[in-house]
Amino acid sequence: MTVRARSTALAVCAAVAGLLLAGCGGEKKDSAGASAPPTLAPLPAVRPADMKPLVGRWVGAAKDYFQFTADGRGVWVRAGQKLWSGSVIPEGGGKYRFSWKGGDPQTASYWGVALSENKTSFVFAGTNQTYKKAAVKTRATKRGNG
Repeated sequence: MTVRARSTALAVCAAVAGLLLAGCGGEKKDSAGASAPPTLAPLPAVRPADMKPLVGRWVGAAKDYFQFTADGRGVWVRAGQKLWSGSVIPEGGGKYRFSWKGGDPQTASYWGVALSENKTSFVFAGTNQTYKKAAVKTRATKRGNG
């Protein structure tokens, strides 16, 4: 590959990356060209009943997992590193979207999940990967009983 072909390929890659970032929650520019943070609505109140189907740990094939609580908090972890943490917003019909920087995007977001009909798995829209509900661990019985 020639130097000119390499520089052209790099320019194309940079342009594509710029377009992708602009369309995926990147900052907006005002008429003067200055960056403005994206506008997010305040987080809605979350009822524990709406979160109940999602509460617990959900494990993916890549040994990563999501953990959700009844108050609407969630975390995504892989190899001990948090990839995302924030709030979960129930949309109804087994769909949940994730907060972005403490606010509600209020639009269809690739940061969300859709539960299966039997509620034993979900698909994470960010990667299109399926996660299965982990079995709940119970405390061991006391020693000396039986």
